[in-house]
Amino acid sequence: MTGTKTRRAGLLAGLTMLASIVAATPAQAVLKKKAIWGPVTLPGGGSAFPLYEELGVDILQLQLDWSRIAATEPPRHLSRRPGGYAWPAEVDRAIQEAEARDMEIALTIVNAPGWANGGQSPQHAPLEEIDFARFAQAASRKYSSVRFWMIWAEPNLEGRFLPMPPNSAMGPRKYADVLDAAYVALKKQSRRNRVIGGMTWTSGIIRPKYFIDDMERSNGRPPRMDFYGHNPFSTRYPELLDKPIAPATRDFGDIDSLYRNVRSKYKGSYFQYRRNTPRLWLSEYTVQSDRNSRAFSFHVSREEQAQWLKRAYELADDNDFVYTLGWFNLLDEPTSVEFGLTTGLMTHAGERKPSFGAYREAELESD
Repeated sequence: MTGTKTRRAGLLAGLTMLASIVAATPAQAVLKKKAIWGPVTLPGGGSAFPLYEELGVDILQLQLDWSRIAATEPPRHLSRRPGGYAWPAEVDRAIQEAEARDMEIALTIVNAPGWANGGQSPQHAPLEEIDFARFAQAASRKYSSVRFWMIWAEPNLEGRFLPMPPNSAMGPRKYADVLDAAYVALKKQSRRNRVIGGMTWTSGIIRPKYFIDDMERSNGRPPRMDFYGHNPFSTRYPELLDKPIAPATRDFGDIDSLYRNVRSKYKGSYFQYRRNTPRLWLSEYTVQSDRNSRAFSFHVSREEQAQWLKRAYELADDNDFVYTLGWFNLLDEPTSVEFGLTTGLMTHAGERKPSFGAYREAELESD
């Protein structure tokens, strides 16, 4: 017995020493990412990447439309392989140009083909989540250098992800099953893949807090993810505020509340979340200048647009629960487009707004 006690004492002493070493070791810095939405080519046909390089962009965000890439159902033996699909050349070009400039590409998978969702519109979710998962795995094989994958875009916005009946958990639960299936497939393909789920926006047919509350798989657990995606559009200057603009909404002033909602949902759900709540991937944030548009009945001056952008990136930099902040987008729509968007850092003709310089100067430092 004495020998056993001695060995136990030695083991405890060793564990204590190991704990002290770990505690004394500085945590490895986690780089934050400055992102943007924008075109691969400019209106004149030239590459947009020299501008992204000048702006200091870390990640260019693009979409993959499953309904177009898989207009016809691939044979089952090709459903997880690139050869079963018609991939857009634009993404290949974007990846090649990004790699040459030490940038990354993040891809958002959206929409379902009719053969997968019972012949309904692309916004309807697939009947079987495995079909979405197979496509996600094939996409990861095709674009093996891409490691950031966003699952659907703004599913809580009316008409973006169906079914999504109001005041019902049906939509968030269906989305949770689709997301988790994609997570498993993407991780199976590469452990380097990072999966961004949620992808909600400020308000919606189901507001973000309620969407998070109801986001559970058929087994009752929340879907797995690496980051929680959100688009915190707002009509108020970006500051962390005490109250949301409406109950359960989450604009830029509520990103701290949004993170608390995510933390409450995931704390203790899985081993990997007990210490680390999924951080926020703020995919789209913007304010338009000059005039109202079909999307926003609100605008500020060009100088104010730059001020809003600067403050948003300061807040993202100051709060370690934010991993990424993306601006939407590089260019305004042409003036010929009725009620066209004016959220760009530049006009469609290439004139740089004050927000161009504000974005270029914005920094997201290591935590």
